[in-house]
Amino acid sequence: MRAIRVLIVDDSLQVRQGLRSLLPLAAEAADLQLEIVGEASHGREAIERAIALGPDVVLMDLEMPELDGYAATQAIKACLPATRVVALTVHSDSATCHKAREAGVDEFVEKGGPLPLLMQAIRRSAEKAI
Repeated sequence: MRAIRVLIVDDSLQVRQGLRSLLPLAAEAADLQLEIVGEASHGREAIERAIALGPDVVLMDLEMPELDGYAATQAIKACLPATRVVALTVHSDSATCHKAREAGVDEFVEKGGPLPLLMQAIRRSAEKAI
């Protein structure tokens, strides 16, 4: 199996840097091949990078400036319907989940949650994308 191509989208530089450092280690522990193809700091940039890079999975923050993760997910899904979107969010209430599902989010993972849960979401998403 080829590496799962991941785009990280979050307005926090610290979150992006943390994911860029931790994901390869967590992927190795989960016996996954993973390639981080890029990063974006807001929704507009996420759309541009997704179109340019063609990731299998986008790790998407939902609350961002310029264009939020909901609108960015809709646009990415319109252009790249096979790309899977995993929402990384601190908001896990039912209204947020419903709004995100309507936008096209495929999986939800709480920020700060256990890395194995994130890796499982990436694996499930990649299996549907590839």
